[in-house]
Amino acid sequence: MRIHAFADEASPSLAGQITAMKRNGLQGVEMRNVDGGNATDLPLARAREIRKILADEGLCVWALGSPIGKIAIDSDAAGHAAHLDRFRHALEVTEALGSRRIRMFSYYIPQNDDPAAWKQAVLDRMGELLRAAEGSGILLCHENEKGIYGDNAARCAELLGAMPELHAVFDPANFVQCGQDTWEAWELLRDRIDYLHIKDALASGEVVPAGKGIGHVKEITADWIARGGDAATVEPHLRVFDGLAQLERGGERSGISQSYPTPDAAFDAACAAFRAILG
Repeated sequence: MRIHAFADEASPSLAGQITAMKRNGLQGVEMRNVDGGNATDLPLARAREIRKILADEGLCVWALGSPIGKIAIDSDAAGHAAHLDRFRHALEVTEALGSRRIRMFSYYIPQNDDPAAWKQAVLDRMGELLRAAEGSGILLCHENEKGIYGDNAARCAELLGAMPELHAVFDPANFVQCGQDTWEAWELLRDRIDYLHIKDALASGEVVPAGKGIGHVKEITADWIARGGDAATVEPHLRVFDGLAQLERGGERSGISQSYPTPDAAFDAACAAFRAILG
C-alpha cells in the first residue's frame, strides 16, 4: 500500500511537511496548501522546484488536492470562466509537480434546492473540465463532499455513469457526515474508485482516527486491497490547521474536535491509526 497524506495538516511549510511524512514513513503528499497558499495556484517554476526537493527526499506528489469544482453551480458566467482558467493552470501545475491526478468536486448546490434541478448544469460544467484535460494524461478524481452535487452515493454514481473518463476518490467520513451508509456507498462505487481518502467519523459528524468511527474504514480498506487497490491518502482532520476555513462552504469547520494538542500529534495519530488497520 502506497500511503500519502495531506501533509499541510502537519505544517504549512514544505520543510515541515517533509519532516512529518518521513517521520511516518509515507511515500508522498496529496498537495493542497504550501508556501502560504493553495498549491493549485503555484507558479510553475516553484512547482518544479518542489518536485525536485521532494524527489531528493524520496517523496512524490501523489495528487494535486485542488479546490476545483468547489464553487457555486449558480455562479455567473464570469465566475465559471475564471474557474476554468484556474483549472487549466492546475493541469500545468500537476504536470510540473510530477503528478498525474487532480482531486476535484462537483459544485456546490444552492442550499435547500433540489440537487436534481442542477444535474444538467453540473454535467455541463464538469464536461468542460474533462474536455480541458483531454490529452494531458491527468486523471480527474471526483471526491464526495458535503454540499456538492455528488455528496451521496447515488449522485456520485450518476456522475460516473454519465462521464466514463471521470475517476473517483472515496472519503468515508464525508459520506458519514452526509448521512450516507459508507458500506452501501462502497458497494455501489468501488469499481470506479481510483484511491481512498482515509478519514473516519462518528454519527455526530465528528472526525476521528481511522477505525474509530462508523465509516467502515477497516472493511473498505480490506476490500480495496483484495481488489488490487494499492494507494490511499491520509486526511487527518483531527485538529484545526492553517487553511481549513477555505475547505468548506462559508468557512465551516464541521467535525473538527481539536482533540490533539499540536498539528504534529494529530497528523501522527491519523497515520498510526491507518497503519494499525493495515496490520
